Amino acid sequence: MTLSGLDDRIDALLSPWMQTVIAYVQSNRPDLTNRQMALLLLVYLTQGPHTVRGLAAKLRVSKPVITRALNTLGAFGYIRRQKDESDLRNIFVERTAQGHEFLETFAGMIETTQGHANRSTEREDRAYL
Repeated sequence: MTLSGLDDRIDALLSPWMQTVIAYVQSNRPDLTNRQMALLLLVYLTQGPHTVRGLAAKLRVSKPVITRALNTLGAFGYIRRQKDESDLRNIFVERTAQGHEFLETFAGMIETTQGHANRSTEREDRAYL
């Protein structure tokens, strides 16, 4: 049992995530909700074109939830909306350079904390030998 009271497997999985979240909070970047982050990752890591309706279906939330998240992400410059000229009812959600830079920085935080976690595990393994 670890100091946290959680079993070792759970502690090993959550500790790097905790370190990433702490690094993110300390980065002075805008705080994104889990929905906003999930939406941003969907837009950047899955094949488009992305529509409000399609994103709502993938996240299993309503279109207004997506619209509110897009308002915030758009205000930060992480995404942009583009009208579908062939069907004006559709709005495409597109990537931006600022969003790309944000996710590169966030990925770097994950990489750093994962490296820290791997080094800690290696030290623990050596201690048992």
